[in-house]
This record gives sequence, C-alpha cells and structure tokens, in this order.
Amino acid sequence: MDRFTRNYSIVLGLLLVAVLAWVLYEDPRVSELNDRLEEAPEVAGYPYRFRVLSLVDGVATMSTPRSSAFPVQQALGILFPHLANRAQDAPDLMAAQQQLATVQKRAQEIVLASGEVKRVRWKLDRDWLVQHGAQLGTSLQ
Repeated sequence: MDRFTRNYSIVLGLLLVAVLAWVLYEDPRVSELNDRLEEAPEVAGYPYRFRVLSLVDGVATMSTPRSSAFPVQQALGILFPHLANRAQDAPDLMAAQQQLATVQKRAQEIVLASGEVKRVRWKLDRDWLVQHGAQLGTSLQ
C-alpha cells in the first residue's frame, strides 16, 4: 500500500469512527433518566416505550405516540390492535386512552422527580408511528 492510500484509509477510518460516535452518543443525564423510566414497572410494562430524547436547560424533551396533530384513537389502534376501528366513545377505547394518559403522566413525574428537570416537552414519535404502519400527513412529516 502506498503512502497516500494508507493515509487516506486512516483519515477515512477516523471520520467513520467520529460519525459513529456522534450518532450513537447519548448524554449520560438522558441515559440516566431513561434508565429510571425502565425501572418503573408501570412505564416499562406499557407497549409504548416513553423515552427522554434530550435535556437542555432543565427542559426534557420526551417522545410520545400521541399529539394534537395525530389522533389518539390511531395511536391506540397501533398499541392495541384489537382497538383499531372502534368508535370514539367505545368504553374499552376510552379506558385505553385513560391508561395511556396515566402512564404518560407517570413517565413525566419520574423525569421531573430527578431534580434537574423543571419542565417536560412532548414530541410526537414520528419514527415509531411510521415503523408501525401509521400514515402521517404532510403536516406531520
């Protein structure tokens, strides 16, 4: 191998390692918060995995399968397939909606109890929804 090829390979390898480290890096504080969520049986046992995505200036951004832009009935249909296409006022759908709200609130309480989080901001988990077959409108993309 000539000198140029060797140096080129080294630089390319270092760039690859740097990009992988950047992509896979998770802030230790975020990792700790996610570990706390995993330790809570009521949150960890729910079909959707609530996660802290970032922590900046005391504001934790957390993922959620629902938002005002994505109907909760659709999210529940993904989480619990037997609830898909149920009427909005069906008792089991309403119970599942209440359970989702309770678990999401518990996840928020766990994160706020850490002491370094003052507020939680919810972000629709578009990737999770798409992976589970949800058709997102252009306004959600």
